[in-house]
Amino acid sequence: MNMPVKRALLLGAVLSTAIATASAHHGWSEYDAKQPKQLTGTIEESGYQQPHGFVRLKTADKTWVVVLAPPGRMENRGLAKDMLAVGGEVTVYGYPNRSKPNELRAERITVGDKVTELR
Repeated sequence: MNMPVKRALLLGAVLSTAIATASAHHGWSEYDAKQPKQLTGTIEESGYQQPHGFVRLKTADKTWVVVLAPPGRMENRGLAKDMLAVGGEVTVYGYPNRSKPNELRAERITVGDKVTELR
């Protein structure tokens, strides 16, 4: 295989990866900042992973998927992974997803008396 073909294939692979990564990451315009919500509930599941952490939060009326900040930001602001343990009670303030009625993007989370700003 000649050098220009190899370069074209490599460039194609790099661009494909970049496009896939970008499309997997959602934009914040999906969330309705004009309809803020505060939810309190029990953590049923949590993930401390890239690109964003999450908790599945059982409230009095339904279960929400709450999108958190990236793990590095949460760690830097004092929200350690073990603070999001299953069974723990938290309060989140954030914005609902416009098309997914059970999803909320959290701006802040309160665990015990610790309030963590996520954005």
